[in-house]
Amino acid sequence: MTQGSVLTRKLVRELWATKGQALAIAAVVAAGVAVFVMSTSILQFLRDTRDTYYDRYRFAHVFAQLRRAPRTLEPQIAAIDGVTMVDTRVVADVTIDVPGLEEPAAARLISIPSGRPPRLNAYHLRRGRQPDPAHGDEVLVSEAFYEANRLQLGDSIAAIINGRYQRLRIVGVALSPEYVFQIRPGALLPDDRRFGVMWMPRQHLEAAFNMEGAFNDVALRLQPGSNYEEVLDRLDLLLKRYGCTGAYGREDQISASFLDDEIQQLRGMAIIAPMIFLGVAAFLLNVILSRRVQTQREIIAALKAFGFGNSTIAMHYLATAVWITAVGAVVGTLAGSRLAVGLAQLYSEFYRFPHFEFHPDLRSIAAASLVSLAAAVGGAGRAVWQAVRLMPAEAMRPPTPARYHRSVVEVLGLSWLFPLPLRMILRHLQRRPLNSLFSVLGIAAAVAVLLMGNFSPDAIHYLLNFQFEVAQRHDVQVVFEPLASHAAIHELKSLPGVQYVEGFRSVPVHIRRGHRKHRTAIMGLGRERRLYRLLNAHERPIRLPPEGLVLSDALAKRLRVSAGERVEVEILDGRPGTYILPVVGVAQEYAGMNAYADIDALHRLLQEDAALTGAWLQVDSLANRQLYQHLKHTPRVGSVAIKKATMEQFKATIAENVLTMQAFNVLFAAIIAIGVIYNTARISLDERARELMTLRVIGFSRWETSAMLLGELAVLTCIAIPVGWAVGYSFCYAMVQGFASEQFRIPLVIHPDSYLQSAAVAATAAIVSGWIVHRRLEQIDLVEVLKIRE
Repeated sequence: MTQGSVLTRKLVRELWATKGQALAIAAVVAAGVAVFVMSTSILQFLRDTRDTYYDRYRFAHVFAQLRRAPRTLEPQIAAIDGVTMVDTRVVADVTIDVPGLEEPAAARLISIPSGRPPRLNAYHLRRGRQPDPAHGDEVLVSEAFYEANRLQLGDSIAAIINGRYQRLRIVGVALSPEYVFQIRPGALLPDDRRFGVMWMPRQHLEAAFNMEGAFNDVALRLQPGSNYEEVLDRLDLLLKRYGCTGAYGREDQISASFLDDEIQQLRGMAIIAPMIFLGVAAFLLNVILSRRVQTQREIIAALKAFGFGNSTIAMHYLATAVWITAVGAVVGTLAGSRLAVGLAQLYSEFYRFPHFEFHPDLRSIAAASLVSLAAAVGGAGRAVWQAVRLMPAEAMRPPTPARYHRSVVEVLGLSWLFPLPLRMILRHLQRRPLNSLFSVLGIAAAVAVLLMGNFSPDAIHYLLNFQFEVAQRHDVQVVFEPLASHAAIHELKSLPGVQYVEGFRSVPVHIRRGHRKHRTAIMGLGRERRLYRLLNAHERPIRLPPEGLVLSDALAKRLRVSAGERVEVEILDGRPGTYILPVVGVAQEYAGMNAYADIDALHRLLQEDAALTGAWLQVDSLANRQLYQHLKHTPRVGSVAIKKATMEQFKATIAENVLTMQAFNVLFAAIIAIGVIYNTARISLDERARELMTLRVIGFSRWETSAMLLGELAVLTCIAIPVGWAVGYSFCYAMVQGFASEQFRIPLVIHPDSYLQSAAVAATAAIVSGWIVHRRLEQIDLVEVLKIRE
């Protein structure tokens, strides 16, 4: 019989004898590999799909909106250094009446050239046909809007276009790289039922808005390596006199920004979660194999005496770790691939691509295999080194007996506070501080994983409540087109069910502080604000003084400015003027980077009469139907946003997904907790079997003996839970900082129930593991254990 076959039989017997421990470790590895394969596969797929889509359909690099400019300006724009392609359009937001939808909806109308595709931001015709230039009522609609409202080709939608009532007929369904993630400009939540994109022939849209020979939207494509900031500055300078609201790059385009943020989050998930799981697996492999080497000292000596080389013995013990990890990696790869398919289906509900057929990424699977193998080698390395350096003569002698010392409790003179069994447990844990430390960290990792999983729904719930219940108390937001006078407030108050109205004025600006600047809008608010409140970090209302600005906390952080300092404000609606204004306060917000001013002060700054951009309405829900019908047919209403309807659809969309993710978090946390606690208990049982049976001989009962072993698990778990809370909170803080974007910030809010749930899962895992080990302890043959030679 060869050396290899002998050691293979030995390996199989040992794996079978410790199958419970091996499976627990394999489960931890499988969880880590599953998360890695899922996140990296989706990450690579989403990134490749995005890049291909952007390139094939010529997604622009630079965008700008303005009031009106002649098309004769196009050659001057094309002459800007670095610009390779220019596409001008007419774009308008209108109120629409969708069949089967009680509330008024909004649509963005985009002009398309006749007889050729757009130069930039080309659309993909999903079904139907192109609009006929000879028919001014034919449009293409975005797929998300089409499906959410269950529309059909040939259906008609009524729209208020520049104050005139017109019916539009759907002849096709399209997708655009500009609206991969479809969300109303300025909105926090997507609402596919109440916001859609429509494309219609340019000549008809020009005629409807009196834009013949003009444009109000321009997109540019740049050469690789172009000076991005210089292009933006030159475009701003060229379009400033035409009311340009500030040119911006692709990274600030709403849809692209949301997609980039999602890719960034996937990148973080691909690193953090697998690192936790595989780190725990490496620790468990190290403990188990180190224990095995210690108990097989004489066997190792005999093997070396019979001519087995160090490399052969090293490969034997390393094979234990590799086989356990391989089983976990295979299961994790299959599970991760299946999870990735489910996640891809979820993404397809939010992100619209022409082709979104996900297939597992072989590069991710290969990477997962290499990473898990590295974890196995890293975990087994110390034990393998111990086996290799063990000399045969030394190995034939029993190991040096462990030296016990008084515990910290006893040194401090607090022994009288602790019963004898607990003092024995503390003394044993202190004897092997590193193993105890890593066991605590392993259990803490399970608690942290569950806390991080519950953090997202906690944060979303708080954000929605803060943004839409505490700060924004209106029911309906109305935007006027064009600007309205203060008389519009009285007209809105006369509509059915309207109880209270607050008007606002919004103007696009550049705000500078030193070399830092940001393109945003100043929103003018009234002094008596019941429907749109500015709140500080303690959720207390902020008073708007007659002069100065209140900045959102994110904008103040971006500009590195605080209350009492001054900023430079440049108006971007076409009128000249740069002003130095004081910052008088900072408001807590989780969406956008906004600036606020007293509405009368803003009117004085703009040197205008009491013009209004829009208004917020508080309404009686019993009169909603009548109010919505009036708003659908009011010519000067450019768009309407119904807060409650948007929130209900968003909650319905994410509710099932949140429950699914929470279930997976509980499963993953339980796998880690059981893997760590069970292996810790089994190793402790193997090490202390003779000691525990001796206690039985001298009179301890079965339960008292079990209490000595299980009490150790209880102490480790009790220490690990608060440590896990601290680690989980730290990871949540890192997520908040890392995932913050201009559109969206996550509040660092964790509900007390999440702490209790994470502790409950860890405690349940400890109880289950303890019960399994207790049964194992009862099955030990007392006589056989006491025969074991020390």
